[in-house]
Parts: sequence; C-alpha cells; structure tokens
Amino acid sequence: MRIECIAIGTELLTTRRIDTNSVWLGERLAGLGLAFHRKTAVGDNREDLAGLFREALSRSDLILTTGGLGPTFDDFTKELFAEILGVELVEDAASREDLLAFYAARNRVPPQVNFKQTLIPVGAEPLKNPVGTAPGIWWQDPPDHPGVRVVMMPGVPREMKRMWEEQVEPRLRPLAGRAVHTLRMVVSGVPESALDEQTRAARERHAHLDWTILANLTQVELLARGAHPADLEAARRDFEAVLGDDLACVGEGNLEDAVLDQLREQGETLAVAESMTGGLLASRLTAIAGASQSFRGGVTAYTIPAKVAFLGLDADWLASVGTVSEACATAMAEAVRARLGATWALGICGNAGPGAEGGAPVGTVFIALAGPDGTAVRSPKLAGDRAEMQLRCVAQALDRLRRAVAVSR
Repeated sequence: MRIECIAIGTELLTTRRIDTNSVWLGERLAGLGLAFHRKTAVGDNREDLAGLFREALSRSDLILTTGGLGPTFDDFTKELFAEILGVELVEDAASREDLLAFYAARNRVPPQVNFKQTLIPVGAEPLKNPVGTAPGIWWQDPPDHPGVRVVMMPGVPREMKRMWEEQVEPRLRPLAGRAVHTLRMVVSGVPESALDEQTRAARERHAHLDWTILANLTQVELLARGAHPADLEAARRDFEAVLGDDLACVGEGNLEDAVLDQLREQGETLAVAESMTGGLLASRLTAIAGASQSFRGGVTAYTIPAKVAFLGLDADWLASVGTVSEACATAMAEAVRARLGATWALGICGNAGPGAEGGAPVGTVFIALAGPDGTAVRSPKLAGDRAEMQLRCVAQALDRLRRAVAVSR
C-alpha cells in the first residue's frame, strides 16, 4: 500500500512550528506493518495545495492530511478536495450537534464562522473530534479514484492523536501487514560518535535489525526495528551488557524518567537548588506524572538575595567565594537537602552568557551532588547558546545523579 502524508500549514515551513504529527503517525503505521512512501509539508496556498492533492490522488492508496480543517480563512483542505473531485459540501447534522454541545459545555455560543466546520463533502464520512470543534473526514473510493482512501485530520496534535486512535486506526487494521516492533534504548553521558564506536560490534551481531542512532542535547537514543520480538529481546540483552551504566532506560521514557524510577524503587528522594538553569531541572522532573513520590521540591535561587532568603546562605560569604564557584554549588546542594530532608540534592550554578559573570567565562558551570556519603562537584565546560547550555547542564546533573544512585544500591 502506498501511503502519503500531507502536513498543511504555512507555519510548518518556518521556524515557528515543527511537524511532529507525521512522525507520530509514522510510528503508529509501523505498528500496523505499514509505512509512508512520501511525506510533504505545504503552506496555506490554494494553488500549491490543489496541485499536491491531485498528485496524491494519482499516486497513493491512502492519503493522510493534517491541518486546514479549522474555521478561519486559511483553512480549506476539505473544500479543495471537494472541488477537485467535483462534489458539493453539505452540512452534517451530527457534526452540527457536536459543535453546539462543545460550546454549550463551556457556556459559550459558537461564532457563525465555526459552522463551516460542519460541512462535509458528499460521499465522505465525518470523524468525531472529542477534544475540538473540527471533525475529520474519512473518504473511501472518492469519485474516479476507486481503491483510494483519503483521511483528513486536524493539525492540533492532541486532536489528531485522539481521532487516529479512536476512529482511523481501527479502520486500517484489516489492511495491516506484519507489524514492525521497536526496541528503544536511551543512553546518557556518551557522545553520539563514541556510542557509534562502542556499539558497532553489537550492531553487526544483530545486523538483521534496522538500526538508527538519534542524538539531542540531553541524551542519545539507539533504535532497532524488526518483525520478531524475540530478535529485539536478544538485542536488548546483548546491548545491556555492552552499554553497562551508560544505558539509562529501555522502552518509553527519558533520562529524567530513569532517575525518578531509580529513586522510587529505592525509597529515596531528591531536592534541587538551581541558579543558571532557572528551574529547568525541576520543570523536567515535575513534567512526569508521579514525580512527587520522589521529588521533594526545588529552589530557583538566581540572585544573591534569593540564595540568602531561600537557602540561608551568607551574602558576604557568597560575594567572597563567587556565585559561580564550587563552593557556591556545594552550599546550595547541602542547604536544599537539609531544608527539604531529601536523600539527594543537586546544586547548580554557572554562567550561560552572554557576558562574563563574577569573572567566570561563559560556559562555566558547577554541579554539586549532595548525598548520604557527602558532596561531590563536577565542573564540565559547556558549549552552545544560552538555552543549549542550560539543557546540557540539566542533562549532566541528572546523569551524575543517576550513576550515583545506581552505585549506592
């Protein structure tokens, strides 16, 4: 089956927004043993869209679109498909009732422009949108295109995902091939190039699997895909031995999930005191459901007055040792650990630029880890812009904690 995805929206062609929908859909198709043969992002231009829709109808068996189903002037996905296929748009009574119910539940009256969303091409079926106002479209065997299926979904990711899971994927299961299974291994503290070298022999032993290495600022992912779960399980066992402590987690989740899982399993807790990272570490931890089982809390002590007020540090002492120093990071970690009664604590200070701070060059950072056996400090040199340095610092702090907790078992 030739499957095509068309992501619609001018914002996808700029730096404002990234098309994550097609990536997610590709993963769901893989679970059905299906795959895209083409993906395209296109702006809100009628001529461009019309040409692309005509091409897609001529070459693909399944066309998935995301975006262009809203009520505004730049939303015309279904209108263009209807125009190309020579059919009218008619109001769907059930979609109108759903729209009215959506607004009534919020004690609001829908603007007249929203009723545009209740128009459905003749011969197509509306797909309910339980979390938004734009119904999707399922159009099987459109005029002069037997065997073709067109599925139009909203561009808002949470709306698209619910619609896919509840209404689109069940219709596609009878067409599924052999499912492709994925083994995902998250590695931290190892650069992508070093990981490539470290795992080359193991990957060659499992060369029948399809391998990918994906790196970002906080971790590296090793992905293996194959048709047989037993092959992936054999690879997992092999790679666990090869990677050792560098392997943060297997399956879903990321570095921060691995840290919280470790702490929960051992009945231990964490507190953090951040300066340079501005609360980013605490934010990444608290984004995970159930974090409160292990994460006691954090302090964003960005200035000397904040360090004095929240952590009880002495202003004159801070001025003498410097707010970007090993002594400062140590004091921050030990103070927040004592105040929140945590097993472990991280203290972070540094300079992410743009200029020197307290005589410390840009990229200077101190990460203190306070635990049952005392406090240790690391001072990695960070590169990148301000946001990149903050992300790298958080990743190094979490990885340092992860390794220490593992050793303490």
